[in-house]
Amino acid sequence: MVAAAKVGDCLRKLFLAAGVLLAGQAYADTFFVTIAGLGGEPGYETRFDGEAADLDKIFKDSGAGAHVFTLSGPGATRAKLLSTLQQVASAAKAQDDFVLVMIGHGAYDGVEYKFDLVGPDISGEQLAEACNRIASKRQLIVNTTSASGGSIPALQRPGRAVIAATKTGTEKNATVFARYWVEALQDPATDLDKSEAITAGEAFQYADRKTAEFYTSQKRLATEHAVFEDIGRGDPVRTASTDNGEGRLLNTFTLIRLGSSKTAALDPAKRGLLSKKEDLQRQIDILEYQKAAIPPEDYKKQLTDLLISLAKVQEQLDGAAK
Repeated sequence: MVAAAKVGDCLRKLFLAAGVLLAGQAYADTFFVTIAGLGGEPGYETRFDGEAADLDKIFKDSGAGAHVFTLSGPGATRAKLLSTLQQVASAAKAQDDFVLVMIGHGAYDGVEYKFDLVGPDISGEQLAEACNRIASKRQLIVNTTSASGGSIPALQRPGRAVIAATKTGTEKNATVFARYWVEALQDPATDLDKSEAITAGEAFQYADRKTAEFYTSQKRLATEHAVFEDIGRGDPVRTASTDNGEGRLLNTFTLIRLGSSKTAALDPAKRGLLSKKEDLQRQIDILEYQKAAIPPEDYKKQLTDLLISLAKVQEQLDGAAK
C-alpha cells in the first residue's frame, strides 16, 4: 500500500508538471518550414513545388502566430535551408511549436540518409544538428521523401515527432504520401474527434490510409509504408500505443484549426481562451496515456476536474462569441 501510494504521488507530480508545461504554451506561436527538393524531371518538379505551394497557403491561413517559410525551385538549396532554420532558431522560443515538412526524393546507402536538393544534398545528421538549435520543446518533422525511413535514427529525440513516408531507407521508389498529407490538412473529415482541430496524429492516419487506398486502386504493390516515432528512442511504429507513449505527441500537436476554433485563433480577444482549451485537451490526452498506471479513483478525479475546467473554458469561449 505504501509503495502504491508513492507511485501514485509520483504520477500526480509528473502529471502536474506536464500541465504546467502545457499551460506555458498559452500564447505559443508556430514556425512552419516547408521545402520541396530537387525533382530531377519536370513532372516531379511540378508536383513537388505544387505541394509546397499548397502547404504555404494552408499554413499562412492557419491563424495568428503562424510564421511560414517555404523553399522550392532554385531556392531549395542546402545553404538556404540551413539559413532558414537558423532564422527560426533565432526567433522561436521554448513554448513555440516548430514544424518542418520535406517533399521530394531521398536516398539511403545503408548508413546515411540524404535529402536531394539543388546543389549539395543534406544529410539526416546535418538536418538534426540544425533543428537541435531551435529552442521549441515541441517539434514535428514530416519527411515525405523516398527512403525517408532511413532518416529517423538521425532525427529522433525527446520532444520531437518524426513522420516518414517509408518504413525503412530501403523503400526507395518515389512516394505519394505528400499528396495525401496536404489533402489531410484541407479535409475537415481528418478531424476524427470533432475537436475543430487537425492534429499531426489525425493527419498521419488520413494520409496513411489514403496512400494505401491509392496503391489498391492502381492494383500496384505498395512501395511505401508510413511510420512515426515521437518519444525520441526506439524503432518507428505505424500505430499509437499507450504502453510506451508512442503517438502521444502526434495526437496533441495541433496543426490546423477549423470552424469556431479557427475564428477564435484569429481573434486576439479569444486566442488566450482557445489556448487554454487546447492545453486542457492535451492534458486529458496525457492522462489517457497514463491511465493504466494511475489508481482508478485518482484517474477518475483528475479526469473529472479536467472536464469541468474544459467545460468552463468552452462556456467562456461561447460567451465571447456572442
